[in-house]
Amino acid sequence: MLTLETATTTFTERFAESAKLTEHGKQLIPGGYSRTSFNFGPHAVFVTGGSGAYINTVDGHRLLDFNNNFTVNILGHGAQVITDAITKALPTGTSFGNPVAEEAELASILIERIASVEKVQFSCSASESVMSAARIARAYTGRTKIAKFEGGYHGFTDPVSVSVHTHEADEYGPEDAPLPVADDAGVPQQVVDQVVVLTQNDISGTERLLRLHAADLACVFVELESGAGGHVMLTDEFAHMLRRVTAELGVLLIIDETANLRAAYHGLQSLYGIDADLTVMGKIIGGGLPLGAVGGRADIMSVLENGKVAISGTHHGHRLALIAGIACLRALDQRAYAQLNGHAQRILDELRLWASERRSPFTIFGRGFSSLAYAYCKEPGQQVTTHRDYWHKVDAEKTQAFSLELANRGIFPVARGELSLSLAMTDDDISTFIDTVKAIIVDMES
Repeated sequence: MLTLETATTTFTERFAESAKLTEHGKQLIPGGYSRTSFNFGPHAVFVTGGSGAYINTVDGHRLLDFNNNFTVNILGHGAQVITDAITKALPTGTSFGNPVAEEAELASILIERIASVEKVQFSCSASESVMSAARIARAYTGRTKIAKFEGGYHGFTDPVSVSVHTHEADEYGPEDAPLPVADDAGVPQQVVDQVVVLTQNDISGTERLLRLHAADLACVFVELESGAGGHVMLTDEFAHMLRRVTAELGVLLIIDETANLRAAYHGLQSLYGIDADLTVMGKIIGGGLPLGAVGGRADIMSVLENGKVAISGTHHGHRLALIAGIACLRALDQRAYAQLNGHAQRILDELRLWASERRSPFTIFGRGFSSLAYAYCKEPGQQVTTHRDYWHKVDAEKTQAFSLELANRGIFPVARGELSLSLAMTDDDISTFIDTVKAIIVDMES
């Protein structure tokens, strides 16, 4: 029978060279590498490169990549359109203290695609653009508090490093009125006190808290389908309540599309039929290079041009990232999204039906676009509708064993239970994934 112990043993044997590099890295870098999300059970898996839908590890393995740099590489690895664009630009220089025409070109693409976006400002990452969005919202409204959802991840900066990776404990308060708790040491309590924490899909509780804090509340950050802090889909009813109530109260609704821009040509907010006041973007908009953006209504964004707010960084609007982003988004036409989402829907449909028929507690989560999630629940048929459902319904040990075994059998997911598809994947790749998942489940449940 496949268990966490047996999966871990196999993993440490298969990825022994990665273990050595991790230990070497620890002598130079805290933890061995600069991104803790690389952790995959005992240690990270180091790569030498990638091509198309696959990555190559230092251990000599070729893995079907369902991580894709945590949703970034939507075209796959080494996409020719991006490689060609960057290669053409390199001989003319990489970094300038001057603006470049490509900034307006990429801004125009984002404005055309997302109905609620009228103006855009670029940064180096979505984390930076979240900081920018909070500053803009406070300046525009004259209020100081922000709201976010428990389990919602919006980067690592102080104002949003609150109640992200929570666990079952009294300090987090009741589900209908969660308490703000710093995720990390070093986040000042006075910063935490400026955050209102909400519960996903709790219509009455969320509306009550929004009205209670409205006089001081500048904005609400939300992912319509959350990821890094736990994969939870908002219901249409809840999302529309959130839009209606924030508009009524003069609280800016900031939709974080960092990962969800890969949902549809016009972003995930288009599938819900709602418009944000501000939208945070990242991941795919840089085509694999570091780039973030915040965009929104022109009257709100005007605080950046009338002297109220000054946000600027050395690499904001970096030319190479803009060029890569333009190439990536040009390749992501309606047909590309249809292919991606068709593959995702096939995974959802086939694995949900198969798991249901065998009464397996294994569950695939998702709305049917190319970012999915999985978990071993404690009982068959359980669903996750709030972050706290992860506390009560998910078997963390079995989910971890499943993740490790995927890597052992040639498929690389996000270890915490997420899947990101790429346009480079073929029908055969999807079949391989589905067949491998079924085989692992059979071995775990035999």
